[in-house]
Amino acid sequence: MSCFYGDFQALFDVSLHVDEGETVAVIGANGAGKSTLLGTVAGLLRPARGEVRFAGAPIGRQPAFRRVGRGISLVPEGRRLFPSLTVRENLLLGAQARRRGPWNERRVFEVFPLLEAIASRSASALSGGEQQALAIGRALMANPRLLLLDELSLGLAPIVIQSLYAALPSIAGEGTTVVLVEQDVGRALAAASRAYCLLEGRISLEGPTSELTREQVTGAYFGV
Repeated sequence: MSCFYGDFQALFDVSLHVDEGETVAVIGANGAGKSTLLGTVAGLLRPARGEVRFAGAPIGRQPAFRRVGRGISLVPEGRRLFPSLTVRENLLLGAQARRRGPWNERRVFEVFPLLEAIASRSASALSGGEQQALAIGRALMANPRLLLLDELSLGLAPIVIQSLYAALPSIAGEGTTVVLVEQDVGRALAAASRAYCLLEGRISLEGPTSELTREQVTGAYFGV
């Protein structure tokens, strides 16, 4: 698919697939088109050419809220929480799709125990790591089949990043398919079974993470 912002083309004939239950990493530098890709899958943008298919069906004309109802949840870059609402209230908003599944407040608190202790605190009073955990928890409350994580580690301390990545196996263990957009290449490749690298809106490398060499990743990331 191809995608534009006005006259600026952000994606050029990008084609990728994600199998049920997979964790797939999308890596690339700033401006490579990673967030555009996730936004298009989530329904925030519409491709100029090509289509988005989910569970075998085209969903390109469906608005974002319909896609949430079908099982696609996005954790956007910058978290986009409701700052005046409490942790618990933000989580409850995530459950408005009323999809059946394993994720509820109790299960989210099991995966992110720090949230239970601050459940009555407003989102505006949280640290960056707490906000990111809440943003993921809110997305999980919709019981997604596909969870899109945009820049999971951006701006966070290493110890916080480690705790967030430690939660990914529990999320995948519930059968949730995960697409992880990251600039932290090492962590992303370690967490995923397959990876795509974007360079200036085009896929420059793809394959199983176990087969990608450091030289291949470096060349695809920087275009050298």
